[in-house]
Amino acid sequence: MPRPARRDLLTLAAASLAAEPASAATCPPVDEAREAAAIRRVIADMEAAWNRGDFEGYMAGFLNPGVVFVSRGKFQDGWQGTLDHYVRDYGGAPGSQGQLHFHDIKVEMLGPDAAQLISRYKLEGGRRAQEGINTRLMRKVGGRWVIALNHVSAIEAS
Repeated sequence: MPRPARRDLLTLAAASLAAEPASAATCPPVDEAREAAAIRRVIADMEAAWNRGDFEGYMAGFLNPGVVFVSRGKFQDGWQGTLDHYVRDYGGAPGSQGQLHFHDIKVEMLGPDAAQLISRYKLEGGRRAQEGINTRLMRKVGGRWVIALNHVSAIEAS
């Protein structure tokens, strides 16, 4: 069961997004294509970091410390808990992380500092081959896009 703090964070994130259209009228227009490309670069950089076994480089794409990360029906414990999960479950010997590929990436801009990203992923080789879908709330923080909320729906690869 999620801790109240996490539930509060999810409620705050939803309220923030609901309030966005009212404030968007006073913001300059967003170059949606440019912002979507910047978000795709974040995901490409994360994929490259994972594939070289650089878990901290992979985690650079997440809001630190406040990312909400849901995987296997559980909340990870923020940024550090997510990193610990990756190191514990995929780390160890070189190559044990497998090779990750994100594809069918769809980005929908929700406002000047918020976007929804849905993609498929495939993790081959390593300890735990799998594939699935990521649903992500991207936020622009300090001029850079990061994942604020990540939900993974995975199946074991055949």
